[in-house]
Amino acid sequence: MLRKWLHELTGNEVLARDIINEDYQVILPQGAKIRRDYIRKLNELGIAEVYVKDEEANASEIAILKSETEAAIRETVKDILERHTYHNNQELAELGEAADDIIATILEEKQVVDRVFDIKERSADIYQHSISICSLAILTALKLGVDMEKIHDIGVGCLLHDIGMRYMAIDYNNQDVGTLNRQELAEYKKHPIYGYTSLKDEAWISDLSKAVILYHHERMDGSGFPLRTREIPFECRIVNVCDIFDEMICGISCQQVRVYEALEFLKSFKNILFDDKIVDVFLGFTAVYPAGTHVLTNEGEMAVVLSQNKDFSERPVIRILKDRDGKDVKGKVIKDLVKIHHIFIERALD
Repeated sequence: MLRKWLHELTGNEVLARDIINEDYQVILPQGAKIRRDYIRKLNELGIAEVYVKDEEANASEIAILKSETEAAIRETVKDILERHTYHNNQELAELGEAADDIIATILEEKQVVDRVFDIKERSADIYQHSISICSLAILTALKLGVDMEKIHDIGVGCLLHDIGMRYMAIDYNNQDVGTLNRQELAEYKKHPIYGYTSLKDEAWISDLSKAVILYHHERMDGSGFPLRTREIPFECRIVNVCDIFDEMICGISCQQVRVYEALEFLKSFKNILFDDKIVDVFLGFTAVYPAGTHVLTNEGEMAVVLSQNKDFSERPVIRILKDRDGKDVKGKVIKDLVKIHHIFIERALD
């Protein structure tokens, strides 16, 4: 699967994911061929990028949640949150069922704790972001052996973690906080408090879920917000890692980066900003180069990632597309980087 900007399309590409509008209605379904007149219409609708199948590569992508499951859960979460008003919190209790659906879906997958998943950079709204960090945090917690009751509470907290954004005078959606002035930034940093305050007296939500809302931007060295505390509950530390990773690869409140750059950030700041034990577990199941990514090897060959190797997230199975001279490679030249020790990936190609 390849991410393509609309201007890169030439026509007849096959969609690898549904194209969905802001109301989550399918404009073009997965598997449809993109005709030239479709490209013009998509441009008019403000669609900037799409995911298309890489027929040559035949990459095998492994996702935490299937696209149709994620879409259904997102619709549920969006409906619940958009019906919600500050003084009517009881309806938010329905999100507990959504969290349980995500847990059940993850547990249905065979050998879920042994897999390496292809998590890709993408555009996302607040609902998709909440579902993504919910699934990432649940999976991380499962691998860490966290009690199932606490995993449920982590999931609920994740789905509600940014609810404080709904109570702010300024719309911070799609804002890079690095561009905010001092006053705007100070207001933005209050959103965990607004969210926590709105729910702190509710009996239906656990103290752990409330803590996730309050602590999701805290850091182990005290540089986070809003409390600037070093005393962060372990379960909230799980969410800290998942939240910053998903923000970075989606460009939420920051400039968007590639997956390998976000993972390098976590590596660089483990045991400083983030719990090193949690980061190590997260790195273990997240593919550095997701299936479908075009990469450059140390031998100068251009390749595409086909699949992942368990316990070796930086050494996937690749197919060579061009040799070191830039010439197309005939036939299928497959290299498993776990078995071929002298070849490694230098970088991902845009």
